[in-house]
Amino acid sequence: MSSVAKKILVASTNPGKIAELRAMLGSDVRWAGLAEFEGIGEIEEDGDTFAENARKKALGYAGATGLWTIADDSGLVIDALGGDPGVKSARFSGEKRKGEDRTLIDHRNIARVLELLKGVPEEKRTAKFVCRLCLAEPDGILLETEGTLQGLITEKEIGENGFGYDPIFFVPGLNKTVAQLTAEEKNAISHRGNAIRELKPLLDKLLCEII
Repeated sequence: MSSVAKKILVASTNPGKIAELRAMLGSDVRWAGLAEFEGIGEIEEDGDTFAENARKKALGYAGATGLWTIADDSGLVIDALGGDPGVKSARFSGEKRKGEDRTLIDHRNIARVLELLKGVPEEKRTAKFVCRLCLAEPDGILLETEGTLQGLITEKEIGENGFGYDPIFFVPGLNKTVAQLTAEEKNAISHRGNAIRELKPLLDKLLCEII
């Protein structure tokens, strides 16, 4: 196996996403994050779908670094809001302010969702998390998978774990929000976990083929 094939870039600066991918995809790969590559411009996520954004990031960063690159686009889709925040999930309350901590952005986004859903009854607060994964090399796309998680939006934040919208995403089968789950419990049912589980055997097969 070549050294380039063994080293895969995770196209994210979000430590939560990077940790989940590294933990679930195994140790036969040397994982790198965007923080290791100074001077690489940020790829604008301006696609209309999660798939378009994941492809654009994977191909863009693969081209910039020469590495196989795995990128995801994930978000919250709320039925009562016509699918919003959708691809705008990370910036639903506006663009990141200079020097602003990610947790503050998360709380702003959550506050906007809860305000928009004020007065909406529980049975109409249905939602799903969606994750689209794309693995690319500089010459093109290698693999794509998608995972989802169905749930309900709570009326307030519950739980301290996770990130993003986890504190307001209630999973009926577990009677908990995602933010009340351990990392292991979350990985077992999450949208990203489901997408990664689909990707892992495909990635393992691909790596074996290039030995």
